[in-house]
Amino acid sequence: MTPRHAILPLALLLACGSTNALAARGFDVRDLASLERVSSPTLSPDGRRVVFAKRVVDMAANKSSAALYIEDLMARDAAPPKRLTPEGWNVNSPGFSPDGKTVYFLSAKGGSMQLYAIPAAGGTPKQVTDLSTDVGGYKLSPDGKRVAINLETFPECKGDLACSKKKLDERGAQKNTGVVFDRMFIRHWDAWNDGRLNRLFVANLGDKAVTTATLVSGGVNGDVPSRPFGDATEYTWSPDGASLVFSARIADAKEPTSTNFDLYQVSADGTGAAKNLTASNPAWDTGATFSSDGKTLFYRAMKRPGFEADRFGLMAMDVATGSTREIAPKWDRSADGIMLANDGKTIYTTATDMGEHPLFAVDIASGEAKKLVGEGSISAIDLAGPTLALTRNTLKTGDVLYTTSADASAPLRAITQTTGERLPDVAFGDFEQFDFKGWNGDTVHGYIVKPWNYVEGKKYPVAFLIHGGPQGSFGNGWSYRWNPQTYAGQGYAVVMIDFHGSTGYGQAFTDAISQHWGDRPLEDLQKGWAAAQKQYGFLDGDKACALGASYGGFMVNWIAGNWNQPWKCLVSHDGVFDQRMMGFATEEQWFTDWEQGGNAIDKAANYEKFNPVNHVKNWRVPMLVVHGQQDFRIPVEQGIGVFTALQRQGIPSQFLYFPDENHWVLKPANSVQWHDTVNAWLKQYIGQ
Repeated sequence: MTPRHAILPLALLLACGSTNALAARGFDVRDLASLERVSSPTLSPDGRRVVFAKRVVDMAANKSSAALYIEDLMARDAAPPKRLTPEGWNVNSPGFSPDGKTVYFLSAKGGSMQLYAIPAAGGTPKQVTDLSTDVGGYKLSPDGKRVAINLETFPECKGDLACSKKKLDERGAQKNTGVVFDRMFIRHWDAWNDGRLNRLFVANLGDKAVTTATLVSGGVNGDVPSRPFGDATEYTWSPDGASLVFSARIADAKEPTSTNFDLYQVSADGTGAAKNLTASNPAWDTGATFSSDGKTLFYRAMKRPGFEADRFGLMAMDVATGSTREIAPKWDRSADGIMLANDGKTIYTTATDMGEHPLFAVDIASGEAKKLVGEGSISAIDLAGPTLALTRNTLKTGDVLYTTSADASAPLRAITQTTGERLPDVAFGDFEQFDFKGWNGDTVHGYIVKPWNYVEGKKYPVAFLIHGGPQGSFGNGWSYRWNPQTYAGQGYAVVMIDFHGSTGYGQAFTDAISQHWGDRPLEDLQKGWAAAQKQYGFLDGDKACALGASYGGFMVNWIAGNWNQPWKCLVSHDGVFDQRMMGFATEEQWFTDWEQGGNAIDKAANYEKFNPVNHVKNWRVPMLVVHGQQDFRIPVEQGIGVFTALQRQGIPSQFLYFPDENHWVLKPANSVQWHDTVNAWLKQYIGQ
């Protein structure tokens, strides 16, 4: 099968969706905030049925909830997916039992997050765990008789769950609120450290709800899974159910400067010491998966300590000897996960690639990587029996659930609707990728999105979006935060450049931004802006606003003093303002250490090289500043500093402050306010 055949169904779908005769308006933030979202495709062991989560939003209540739906794939189109979980339940993390008769899931229906089960044929949910602390994630044993669960507990309580609950209750009853810390990582992402760790337990399943569990990761002082975004993919059962392998970083004084996650193997009954399987690699090891015979452990690994955006290579370990080899060393992409083919000869994985996020098949023996499903961004996959299930999104639609054959040789079959099908009165801006010569003469890529009401020969004001990361990409994918269609829906054209530092163009391209935040990517943005205007005559270069978040926010702050000529307005969201203070205040010290070539004490000059605070005298363009109080990655004082510098110089400016948001704006009503404020700012300075 060729990639062209794999992407044909979506190409036809996009072609049909772009000429919707019912379309009468552009895409709006209220559409974005209220859209149903599908996720977590999960196949029954025989591949006949697929369960997925559907999230709906109650805008009046400013909250969302998710339910599970199930589809019998053998019935074809005779019946649409039917709801599996009852009304009034908010659930997540579906998983089938080994016999396919039961679907497990997590829900806080009873007041705390616990594991439940429901017959796949439908029925009433049954509570599986009744523990004194929330269940963060789970993975069933191969025989379905036990379950591995991760719980947040105090290390000093060991396996005593009642002890952890007692300590929390005692803290809640105290009148004093002061907390004393004696090492860094006092807070992470959006939560303060209260002394608890994510720890791995195993429980036996039976007729009654589980009330006790055995601690199995007690010999490793680290979060399992990792914080803040780790999940159950970071631990796995051996095929015989005798042991588990998990990824962890030691929680000690070095943790804020370390990316050294190792794989540990532990007995499933909690006895014996944990064995470090990857002690020889001082960088990141994670995502372990056993071969069906248990003789080989597949996993992903980085090579450079301290670099969170290093390439994840696919690894194979001989369990008996501990010897390892990289499966596809010449494949210059970073693998996102591991899904083994039924015959054990192929790994399915996704990876960012040239502005998209396709599904690849990697031959384990030869290391050859072949693109199976392209055109857009694959967000999740599952494989069982003869069936491959995946969710995919593009610049024109949120995730759509598809199924196909196990090797993706059959046409993709849509199980859920596209965004266009859900919103038949909405037209979306057409898009295309372009390229130009950027820094060092390298080919750099970007995307252009037309306004929803594009008319040939007319010029349109421009939203120039700058992505974060900085090792990231604004490519052919859907976002619920920075979505180009919300600007196209207001009548703007959109330009996005994947400057040096972006992912998906080879690791050397990604590496190029480190210690070069303000020169190489700036050159790409400048040349990309010029190339876009030359190639697309409908861009009105005299009416353009530059917007960015995180690293993109830094870049907006940087260009405010170093390249402000083209812009009528700027939007800086959670951006770095003072590099040196960022080096002291951010919680993940490994990030600034790597990006600036050392810490802010020993390499102070590096932090001043591309420091926006040193160029505020050159600022002149009106700027909207946005920041969240719970952003511990780039603390709120950075945004306040930007606003103060603007105000003290009399530059038109606004500060949008969210006391309850972190590095991202997630609450539905806050998202609407964010977009309304940004759109009003753009309208004030570039019209529409």
